[in-house]
Amino acid sequence: MGVLDWFRKQDQAQSDAQQSQSGLEEGLKKTKRSIFEKLSYAVAGKDVIDDDVLDSIEEALIASDIGVETTQDIIERLEARVARDKYLKPDEVNTYLCEEIEQLLAKAACGRKIEPFDFSKKPYVIMVVGVNGVGKTTTIGKLAAQLKAQGKKVVLGAADTFRAAAVDQLVIWAERAGVDIVRQEMGSDPASVAYDSVKSAVARDADVVIIDTAGRLHNKINLMNELTKIKTVMSKVVPDAPHEVLLVIDGSTGQNGFIQAREFTRATDVSALAVTKLDGTAKGGVVIGISDRFGIPVKFIGVGERIEDLRIFDAKEFTESLFK
Repeated sequence: MGVLDWFRKQDQAQSDAQQSQSGLEEGLKKTKRSIFEKLSYAVAGKDVIDDDVLDSIEEALIASDIGVETTQDIIERLEARVARDKYLKPDEVNTYLCEEIEQLLAKAACGRKIEPFDFSKKPYVIMVVGVNGVGKTTTIGKLAAQLKAQGKKVVLGAADTFRAAAVDQLVIWAERAGVDIVRQEMGSDPASVAYDSVKSAVARDADVVIIDTAGRLHNKINLMNELTKIKTVMSKVVPDAPHEVLLVIDGSTGQNGFIQAREFTRATDVSALAVTKLDGTAKGGVVIGISDRFGIPVKFIGVGERIEDLRIFDAKEFTESLFK
């Protein structure tokens, strides 16, 4: 590669990064505006961070659906910093919160950089869980389309056999993305569909197989038994399957997202989160609270309708989009 080619490549990479950041900020605009307005009110006219300001900051963070426990942790650390530094300017609050929240998100990821897939495992098996209406099937479709565009061979498994709409929607996404799908009759055993899907993926030498599951919370015991059965039958084909249990949560539901996370983490071993519909809500702080409280890394966030608006989560990029 010549020098000019190298510089062109660097310029293109920088341009792509700027467009990505701009798109993320646009998607998080409502949450950003909400947080900034509340924080600006909290520090308005203040020369130092005192108890009143700390109380106002705490209220602002809770109102942004970061969650009570996570907010209290952040406030305690802010208090410690004020005590240590003796003087903390109000205009430094956003910078500090950005640093602190990035650390919380990194802690949930155990300090590891979030990588979407481990293609050394073939097929890489993903079981997707979440309640109905959170954007689970759409998330699967977008993932499939992105992977297909990267040249990967993908198989979808329509194991949500209790809702015809879910299967039909997944079929449409499979056709749109140009990937294979395995389905059975409505009311079929979901575990049977999952088994056939993984078996088909192996036979077709696929890189990734994504299994959609039913999003019912009406009976926790049934949910746990069903998800356990699905995992068990898949492991008969690929011994360490599933490699990922991805919980999809609708970011616009705010605190209800915490309830969903609690129930699904009790029912199965959730390994990563995908938080959707962040572009339509001022409650994007839920991403921070759920990841922190449950110790589960966020892997994807949805900030728009386009396929590319399902993004690999970057803690630094996310927090800077909200607080800077």
